[in-house]
Amino acid sequence: MKKLLILCVSILCATMAMAQDTYLHCGKIIDTKSGKILTEKTIIVSGNTIKSIQNGYIQPETENDKTVDLKSKTVMPGLIDMHVHIESETNPKAYLEKYTLNDADVAFRSVGFAKVTLHAGFTTVRDLGGSGVNISLRNAINQGKVEGPRIFTAGKALATTGGHADPTNGNRKEIIGDPGPKEGVVNNVNDAKKAVRQRYKNGADVIKITATGGVLSVAKSGSNPQFTIEEIKVICETAKDYGMHVAAHAHGDEGMQRAIIGGVKTIEHGTYMSDETMELMKKHDAYLVPTITAGKEVETKAKIEGYYPDIIVPKALAVGPKIQGTFARAYKKGVGIAFGTDAGVFKHGENGKEFGYMVEAGMPAIETIQSATITNAKILGMEDQLGQLKVGFLADIIAVDHDPTQHISTMEKVSFVMKDGKIYKQ
Repeated sequence: MKKLLILCVSILCATMAMAQDTYLHCGKIIDTKSGKILTEKTIIVSGNTIKSIQNGYIQPETENDKTVDLKSKTVMPGLIDMHVHIESETNPKAYLEKYTLNDADVAFRSVGFAKVTLHAGFTTVRDLGGSGVNISLRNAINQGKVEGPRIFTAGKALATTGGHADPTNGNRKEIIGDPGPKEGVVNNVNDAKKAVRQRYKNGADVIKITATGGVLSVAKSGSNPQFTIEEIKVICETAKDYGMHVAAHAHGDEGMQRAIIGGVKTIEHGTYMSDETMELMKKHDAYLVPTITAGKEVETKAKIEGYYPDIIVPKALAVGPKIQGTFARAYKKGVGIAFGTDAGVFKHGENGKEFGYMVEAGMPAIETIQSATITNAKILGMEDQLGQLKVGFLADIIAVDHDPTQHISTMEKVSFVMKDGKIYKQ
């Protein structure tokens, strides 16, 4: 027994001796809490967390430890995109693929989208609607089977009959059917409760509703209100019971106001937002997720003949050009801004373009980075683990070649990515 005990202790000691820490020698660090740039620091990562942050370039304590030279880089926390669609990506056959792709096809493609998103520096994303494959993808990433960002997903978004996210819009009458809460379609307060509970049962982390019409749905209106305020209140109350917040897709002003008063946490897009609605957002502590990149993309693609169904083109040409201007007004009004792009409406991996568009509209570069780190971590309830380079936080760390406060375009070319203490790109 004594020999066995000695052997176990010896194995334990040997294992501990072999444990590898990673020393990141950082030329510049962005302190997202203070908004300041710090210089010549060493971040020591142990396991999946930040163990220590030291002044100067500290050398490893043991030969098992690893050193990464980021002395010429600017280092910051992993980025968080609050609006992606990780299952799909824009292409001229997208509307046909609804009828030709199986779930397995969607799943295989989503693996590539997840990888390119992570390599672009986005170590966490909020997925706001797909077929349900997004839930399985999240699980596969968490289990280490697939390379990708940490995903908080809505599963299937909630719509009204005929509304944006009704999965049968545009179908011929023989296959339209009558989708209900299980399929994510809500028409009364009881439906609302059941739909939220079904999302929870399916494994969703958040709830997404389509409070107004949308650009890319095969339906006429892109901005009409599509839920009653009573339905929205019940959705938000039920979601709260199950530990979830609610995001609302919204272009039209009336639908936004109902969503904000009803209790949603984020407004996605916000195209036709009035000054009155901006004041409501401040009063109710709601955030705008701008998705400027998506707005510019749909405008561009709408000018390509045949890329979108005809019913979508006028909506894309009307809505697309307005999103950046609305964002500029909202920021100046003091509305909370949460970084989000709507990736999937444009190519995954190009999420970093959003930073440039936000700066172009008047938001200082450092604030755009804070919106993609500490702000989004707070909304996700992860403010004690994500969004900062801080001892005890998860080791989600990225680096770019230049100082983004001077050259914001560098955010489009991330050169180093660590997630959960593991290096994915160097």
